[in-house]
Amino acid sequence: MHAQTDITPGITQAPFGSLPDGAPVTEYTLVNRHGMRVAILDFGGIIRRIHVPDRDGRFADVALGFDELEPYLGASPYFGALIGRYGNRIAKGRFVLDGHKYELATNNGNNHLHGGDRGFDKVLWQAEAVGGELRLRYFSPDGEEGYPGNLDARVVYSLTDDNEIVVRFSATTDKPTPVNLTQHSYFNLAGIEGCGDILGHEILIDAAGFVPIDAESIPLGGVRPVEDSAFDFRQARTIGSRIGEQDEQLANGQGYDHCFVLDRPAGGRALARAVRVRDPGSGRVLELLTQEPGVQFYSGNFLDGTLAGKGCAYPFRGGFAIEPEHFPDSPNQPDFPNTILRPGQTYATESRFRFSVDD
Repeated sequence: MHAQTDITPGITQAPFGSLPDGAPVTEYTLVNRHGMRVAILDFGGIIRRIHVPDRDGRFADVALGFDELEPYLGASPYFGALIGRYGNRIAKGRFVLDGHKYELATNNGNNHLHGGDRGFDKVLWQAEAVGGELRLRYFSPDGEEGYPGNLDARVVYSLTDDNEIVVRFSATTDKPTPVNLTQHSYFNLAGIEGCGDILGHEILIDAAGFVPIDAESIPLGGVRPVEDSAFDFRQARTIGSRIGEQDEQLANGQGYDHCFVLDRPAGGRALARAVRVRDPGSGRVLELLTQEPGVQFYSGNFLDGTLAGKGCAYPFRGGFAIEPEHFPDSPNQPDFPNTILRPGQTYATESRFRFSVDD
């Protein structure tokens, strides 16, 4: 690690535009003693920049995003955002809970995706910098986007001197409701200013199974072994090594856009490594540690060069996402781990995005 000089660890803040109703948006920048910097908006809890060094100590931004607020207000592909109430898809935007039928927004074809038309990525969170933490809070009222119950959601971001972005989620409710919160950053470890793709990145996923999907990205039911398939990343290999194979699952996802079932003891909640990604050119390494049972690996299949931000027009597969989560459509899949939060319970989960370099 090449330490920078004149570093003041801590959190600073600066204006980042205003919402259409005039509400100001603030960007908070977390800095550690090595000079790693993470910029986060109170709008959507969006991680806008992540500056980390390569093996030669050169810093670059590895997070896809925008220079201005306006693109985040529109049809941004969830760059850097907090996702809720439910990350991933719910089939037909419907579920039955305790005998009651609920109808959600269908904002992804026939299905509900990432919380609906105005999910947690499109709201202004209450923000407070306390010590080395950025604490965010959002009150989601009963009926918002069709979900039952008043949900009090909280997220704490921190940046450690081990170059870890720590994300801690918690929530409580006054009615039973599905909850599946996640963080949706897109990464390119080569640095985004190069505008390259991520197919040469090497990825390892600690998962012996994945959730197969139909052509609308809805689970078919059950878990499929990764063995002898293009989905076997138990040994590190490049993202592009098998992405072009003739495979029904790759066709349904238009590449990798699947939930991998992590190798965990039944009911285990220990924080453990889920994913390791390495860019051979820069030597940058990203590891995801999480308490979640799954991780959605997305290979940037819908990026097409039409979105430009921070000096780069993001190309096809120009970034990848690794979203720690419960499984898609769990409210309609009784064999999947439970995602229903009930009054008196506290939803709590932690994930860490750890950056390093190889030799």
